Amino acid sequence: MTSVKDNLKDRLGRDREIKLSVTGRKSGKTISIPIWFVVEGETLYLLPVSGSDTQWYQNVLKNPQIRIDARGAEGEFRAVPITDAKTVKSVVGKFREKYGAADVKKYYSKLDVAVEVKIGE
Repeated sequence: MTSVKDNLKDRLGRDREIKLSVTGRKSGKTISIPIWFVVEGETLYLLPVSGSDTQWYQNVLKNPQIRIDARGAEGEFRAVPITDAKTVKSVVGKFREKYGAADVKKYYSKLDVAVEVKIGE
C-alpha cells in the first residue's frame, strides 16, 4: 500500500507545477498559488519569484506550516527558509536545469532566498 507521501513524491516526479497553500500573515486566511518546484531526493525546493519580497515567502516566515498539492496528491509540511547565498545559488541552478535558464530569468526577478521542504519525513 502506498502512503500519501509516496503518492505525492510520485506526482512531484512528473509535474512542473504544484499548488502551494500558506496562511496569510495578516489575514490568517489560507492563500493558494501555483508555483514551480524542484525535487531532489527527499527535499522539495521552492524559489519565490520576487525573492524575499514575495508575499507567500513573507507568510512562510511568520507561519512555516504549508500545504502542497500536486494534482490531488497533497500533504502538510514545514517550510524552512534558505538565506545562505551559496545554497540559494545552488537552488537557482536546479531551477535552471529543470525549467531552462531563459524562463528562470524571465519569471524570477530577485534571487536572494529559497525555501526547503523535507517531504520524506
